[in-house]
Amino acid sequence: LVLTDCDGVLTDGTVYCSAEGEELLRFSRRDGMGFELLRGAGVEAAIVTRERSVIVARRAAKLGVTLYAGVTDKAALLAQLLEQRALTRAEVAYIGDDVNDLPALEEIAAGGLAGAPGDAEPAVREVAHFVTGRPGGQGAFREFVEAILALRERRGLRLLEERRTP
Repeated sequence: LVLTDCDGVLTDGTVYCSAEGEELLRFSRRDGMGFELLRGAGVEAAIVTRERSVIVARRAAKLGVTLYAGVTDKAALLAQLLEQRALTRAEVAYIGDDVNDLPALEEIAAGGLAGAPGDAEPAVREVAHFVTGRPGGQGAFREFVEAILALRERRGLRLLEERRTP
């Protein structure tokens, strides 16, 4: 399971507001392809965000991923997901960018893969195992996904080699 924050990871963290109060967000299509790459590899993904946004809900629906919106305690949601899905931390990756992601990232860092965009807050980058070269909203999620898939492939090859060795 790969979990991602939205604002600051899938977007650059900027909210555009019109004179009428309409909010707009910008998403990277590269990140969208990241979700497709995960799906092709049989890996589930979900967006976890504190905000409740019609825009994010539509983006999640278009991408075909689960959305957990209005989540103020991401570590509690993580614990719930681990229990409900009978997953270990080692089977979960999480990428976040700000201090509200820290409790979940610290939990994942204890056994899974914690990630951060290159422009994440310093405290978040310190906890992350993998910091992308790209900033949030500009392919950071895609880069994280590609790293995960490369790690899975290397691990699979290593296991295959171990099976071949008498």
